[in-house]
Amino acid sequence: MSITTEAEFIGMQQASKAVAYTLRQMINYARPGMSTKELDEYGSEVLAGFGAKSAPYLTYGFPGWTCISVDNEFCHGIPSEQRILKEGDLINIDVSAELNGFWADNGASFVLGEDLHQHQQLVNASKEILQTTINQIKGGVKIADIGHLMETEAKKRGYKVIKNLGGHGIGRSLHEEPDELLNYKNRLDQRRFKKNSVVAIETFIATSSSYAVELSDGWTMVGNKGGYMAQHEHTIVVTDGKPIILTEANEIFN
Repeated sequence: MSITTEAEFIGMQQASKAVAYTLRQMINYARPGMSTKELDEYGSEVLAGFGAKSAPYLTYGFPGWTCISVDNEFCHGIPSEQRILKEGDLINIDVSAELNGFWADNGASFVLGEDLHQHQQLVNASKEILQTTINQIKGGVKIADIGHLMETEAKKRGYKVIKNLGGHGIGRSLHEEPDELLNYKNRLDQRRFKKNSVVAIETFIATSSSYAVELSDGWTMVGNKGGYMAQHEHTIVVTDGKPIILTEANEIFN
């Protein structure tokens, strides 16, 4: 969406606060021995406290309130009573929701407890790349140039980007134009970021794979060549200068 009124800006702030706070609380609540279903149910309670409704459930009938992916799962993991979290797991939580007609989205990967399997470097790379990228976004900047920056920064650190996942416009629904804000340079893409538009910018930084493939459950995605992936995501408003990070309360840059 493009923000044209103060009321729209406030609406986006409120929806973004709900998803950001929920994400932060879920990360803090996660413990070894807990099922991803229990963590998801906790997240749904936090969202409900704001009066917010799960966006993947509303939009796609997703079988959970949030997406929780563990280890080799890249994204869209279904919360399950059978999936028990362990010390050192690489976990990704993606929280998106609707509140009073406004939609916001954010996500983060993190290592649960001690970094037993050396995932923290990948997590840090994803965070740093998102921060570097967001700082370069303003009205008039080419979308493809931001994708190029993401891939360049990933390669510098010895990682790949997932080429069939990307950020997206958001605001009055979960996915809006501009869609396919990719993590690499699509030379055919001549679009530019527009001032006052709301977009969800996300990284997909991987160790071994360049594409995500769907498992037989119809949701969960893993790498075409295995390995691990870290994702971080903020909902932002594009301006003439530094973007306004609406989901800053998730504290993923802290």
